[in-house]
Amino acid sequence: MAKKEEINYEHQLAIDIGGFYDDPLGFVMYAYPWDTDPDLQIVKLPEPWASKYDSVYGPDAWFCEMCDQLQEVIRKNDFNGVDPVDAFLYSISSGHGIGKSCASSWLIHFVMSTRPNSKGVVTSNTSEQLRTKTWGELGKWTKKLINKHWFVYNNGKGNMNFYHKDYAETWRVDAQTCREENSESFAGLHCASSTPWYLFDEASAVPDKIWEVAEGGLTDGEPFWFVFGNPTRNSGRFRECWRRFRQRWNRKQIDSSTVQVTNKKKISEWESDYGEDSDFYRVRVKGVFPSASSNQKISGALLEAAMSRTAHVIPGSPRVMSLDVARGGGDNCVFRFRHGLNGGVRKKVTLPGSEYRDSMKLAAMAVQLCSEFKPDAFFIDETGVGGPVGDRIRQLGFNCIGINFASKAPDPHYANMRAYMYHQWGEWLKAGGSLHYDEGLLTEVGAIEYTHDRKDREILIPKDVIKKAIGISTDDGDACALLHAYPVAPRQQGYNSASNNMCETEYDPFANL
Repeated sequence: MAKKEEINYEHQLAIDIGGFYDDPLGFVMYAYPWDTDPDLQIVKLPEPWASKYDSVYGPDAWFCEMCDQLQEVIRKNDFNGVDPVDAFLYSISSGHGIGKSCASSWLIHFVMSTRPNSKGVVTSNTSEQLRTKTWGELGKWTKKLINKHWFVYNNGKGNMNFYHKDYAETWRVDAQTCREENSESFAGLHCASSTPWYLFDEASAVPDKIWEVAEGGLTDGEPFWFVFGNPTRNSGRFRECWRRFRQRWNRKQIDSSTVQVTNKKKISEWESDYGEDSDFYRVRVKGVFPSASSNQKISGALLEAAMSRTAHVIPGSPRVMSLDVARGGGDNCVFRFRHGLNGGVRKKVTLPGSEYRDSMKLAAMAVQLCSEFKPDAFFIDETGVGGPVGDRIRQLGFNCIGINFASKAPDPHYANMRAYMYHQWGEWLKAGGSLHYDEGLLTEVGAIEYTHDRKDREILIPKDVIKKAIGISTDDGDACALLHAYPVAPRQQGYNSASNNMCETEYDPFANL
């Protein structure tokens, strides 16, 4: 009789859990003893979910809202086990202490319990964080899971996994460190008939390479990808969930002060000590990305302010034009223009480097734009392959000033012209410079950081390092910086070509070198 009752219980349990396939919050409310275990009676389940599930305790509102979105996508996709559906991508940027590790555990249990033969990978910023926080929290909640006897949980060094006891190879999730050399562990999970999925905790510190490899694992089945983190960095793939890739991700920023479990007294102290507008408070409480990372050259806030500012030009302000020359076929040649403080006087011109490898062709385009814009000064990037372009422009009778990014800066505080020009551009932005909104430029400039050389001079991190981190070259940012290579005095006649006799000027940008 007892055996029969046990079989009936297991049968009913499987039916009940299977019924939560498209109801993640329903599963969470069913799977844990919220009404009988005092350890779980910390957060009061908010309305309207408290009435829906007839419970006093449960997850906080932010998790309930995420579950509602996930439920909507699951039902919309209606995965049939054969034809792949669009991935559900969810990114949470939050302050400290909102319960991300708890939420991670609930999501792991939901996917593993309701999707036979699903495969997942979980990671965090450090192996210690992964083992003691993310995976440690999973162990705590597994002890309270109604169907815990279905699974095996391990949390040993080099052996962090959670799998079905009868299908260990095909129905599992593994915790992997996020070292770049470990990126192959995030490659395709080969789960066409079920759910391949990833969960990144402290995602801001997970290397971009890991993100790139994981993205390739979302091409079959019913994929999920959850990323949680404090917004500590203003560059990288976690930041780009909110900028470059924002159309793909479901996103939510969570203010710690609005969450039930956070220490409100400590939050009040932080507000008093640092100020509500400080980066410390923005990151650790509001869940908002910092206005500048600790070594970011030009803050996102400064650039965004310029993009929302009404253009203003002081009469007599100089007209300046620049050209950043592509160094490879995958990069772009970019022309930028400004009239005094108006950096949007004309839209930028972007030319694929693969189509403009011929310096004569690029020079011809430069001459055409000069004739139209009539700048008082034209700065051209003559680092490397840019030299022949500048030479050809001069042969055609147009004046341009060549700038080598690696050459000596006029200000000894900067290691080279590249660092100096970005500084000058930043000063122009602070003085009220305006720009058109440009998401690509925000992405580029957000990744440009500085350090100091042995002579304590400011130097920017190499362009190729930035390209590797964000997947694109900083061509547009460099073109904007070039506009500020040297001070420019306005000329009454504007830019002159050979056809109307070139303007004579005593201006010498190199006089003080």
